[in-house]
Amino acid sequence: MRRITLLGSTGSIGDSTLDVIGRHPERFSVYALAAHRNWRKLAEQCERFRPQLAVVGSPDAAEALRAHLRAAGLPTEVSWGPAALDEVAAADGCDTVVAAIVGAAGLSSALAAARAGKRILLANKEALVMSGALFIATVQRSGAVLLPLDSEHNAIFQCLPEGRADGRGVERLILTASGGPFRTRALETLADVTPDEACAHPNWSMGRKISVDSATMMNKGLEVIEAHWLFGLPRERIDVLLHPQSVIHSMVSYSDGSVLAQLGNPDMRTPIAHALAYPDRVGAGVAPLDLAAVAQLNFERADLARFPCLRLAFEALSAGGSASTVLNAANEVAVQAFLEGRLRFTAIAEVVESTMARARIVELAGLDDVLASDHEARRLANEALAAGALQAG
Repeated sequence: MRRITLLGSTGSIGDSTLDVIGRHPERFSVYALAAHRNWRKLAEQCERFRPQLAVVGSPDAAEALRAHLRAAGLPTEVSWGPAALDEVAAADGCDTVVAAIVGAAGLSSALAAARAGKRILLANKEALVMSGALFIATVQRSGAVLLPLDSEHNAIFQCLPEGRADGRGVERLILTASGGPFRTRALETLADVTPDEACAHPNWSMGRKISVDSATMMNKGLEVIEAHWLFGLPRERIDVLLHPQSVIHSMVSYSDGSVLAQLGNPDMRTPIAHALAYPDRVGAGVAPLDLAAVAQLNFERADLARFPCLRLAFEALSAGGSASTVLNAANEVAVQAFLEGRLRFTAIAEVVESTMARARIVELAGLDDVLASDHEARRLANEALAAGALQAG
């Protein structure tokens, strides 16, 4: 039986992961759950899955959760803060860590799991975007096993022999993207996009930050960077193809002319179930794909003029060093400002581009370098926001 630590249990990936785990109590048990603010939902999860440990983001949330669990008669131990998160990710009681904390906040705990040699199911793409070389080197040194949870990377993993691209005749990786809610919207109207419109993804149910990233295609750009580190191919051999139906989740092109694709309904429980049970297969609760009902599959090349964030991600990958760290930090600042109504939609890319132009691009020797670069980029992005020229309205 696999003993699972789930970091980010109250988000959409956490919900889907617990749904799959709950379908197979004979195969999976929950060792620890971690969330940031939503202690009430975490308490409900603890009552159902009875983990040994629970971690929250603040002492107030910890005290409230502890009191609730005590009243419910549950022995779950409660701790709080980043150090506790790192400790639970590396704890001896679990063999598998699902890293599903969104953004830079999930980097340290994912690295802790890697150092401890865990089986890591990675949904936090920022761990590789911010510190790809460092993260992969840590995995290799410790003997950790890295399995991707993003639907696109999981699809590529399934299309590769033993999940590896090296020496396998692989020509190209082809990441598919729905194009989000604004694939065909008139360009001159994009400045008026509201947060609710940006979060209304046509195919996937996701959190608000990742939904905005999907609308700008920054999410796909981050996935290109992630694919480079996961599978070891250069930027020139990683393509993005728009596929509005979100049925083909990604493809691998081989030197003999073959193209292998992984297909399925757009439901994150499929890649989660694959990674949880790998190399076995288990039911995910997802309806079988009915290709006759889908009827047709369409593809388009990505328009970098419509999606400048995708262009910026390609540029960051080509630049190397801390460029991807800067890209990610500036984007987090800009998306938060947009969601709070302080920045227009089209200015998200402008903030990121301005920050990338001003930030120092350096080599990253360790976590301290990553965090310093992230800090500088956030300062520069906030300076761009404070200038006022990019604000909403």
